[in-house]
Amino acid sequence: MPYARPPRPLRTLLLVAVVLLPLCGAGWLAWRTAGPGGDRGPGPAPDASPTRDRDRQGGAERVPSPDGGASPEAERPLRGRTIVLDPGHNPSNHRHPEEIARRVDVGTHRKACDTTGTESEAGYPEARFTLDLARRVRDLLERRGARVRLTQDGDRPWGPCIDERAALGNRAGADAAVSLHADGSAPGDRGFHVILPASVREGRADTTAVVGPSRRLGEALAARFGRATGTRPADYTGGGDGLVTRDDLGGLNLTRVPKVFLECGNMRDPRDAALLGDAQWRGRAARGVADGIADFLLTERSQKNRTPGNRP
Repeated sequence: MPYARPPRPLRTLLLVAVVLLPLCGAGWLAWRTAGPGGDRGPGPAPDASPTRDRDRQGGAERVPSPDGGASPEAERPLRGRTIVLDPGHNPSNHRHPEEIARRVDVGTHRKACDTTGTESEAGYPEARFTLDLARRVRDLLERRGARVRLTQDGDRPWGPCIDERAALGNRAGADAAVSLHADGSAPGDRGFHVILPASVREGRADTTAVVGPSRRLGEALAARFGRATGTRPADYTGGGDGLVTRDDLGGLNLTRVPKVFLECGNMRDPRDAALLGDAQWRGRAARGVADGIADFLLTERSQKNRTPGNRP
């Protein structure tokens, strides 16, 4: 039978179908491979957000910090801990000689309520140094979640007396207390040292329960302070490890919480005084104090958790 050519419109339609069907199939396959995001690959689900990542095990969302780290709440290891910082002396004590000369009971004896503290040859007072350092340490510890109290914050005309300084730490139930000072030894004597409470049980004084933890606090503080500041333990007192034990300081005799004194350097030596008067050095010193306190608290908590009968 002779071949009959289809009508022209039908021939045109068949030609279009033959050309377009393969192209459509290839396009559909490419779309399935690339996904809605084009050449970015499969991409996130439509409801995903680039600023959050989902905890797929628990189903909770965690908002990362701007630098990509964990949430700030996870960076507060000292949350729930109480720390008392005691800035030695008071910048205005010299205006109240009668008040600070009053004798108070420190258990083993009676001594002056407080003193004016020492100062450098250039006239930089110890009391100004200790208050500045305490504020710096407080800021660092609060960022780690600690509750920090100062025995005075430049908000008193004088004092407080040494027995009240100890009482403030006791009433706060402090997990650690540090009294900040600078020494007034002879020129040429250099370095820092940490003063630990002796075992005292007399009158109002009873340090038997805090001697051990106070030593551990002092050891952590000495290690971190020396590392942060680049300074060495005192070459004029102690045995070269920066630790000195005394039974004549009311702030230590009357404490019921772990407590030490830190003598950050000798203000009467010109080289030490230059460090103490330098704001950048005080920033490093504050970091050393904060790190030492944090090391002590975290180690104590870890040891307590490992004690039989304590839940981790």
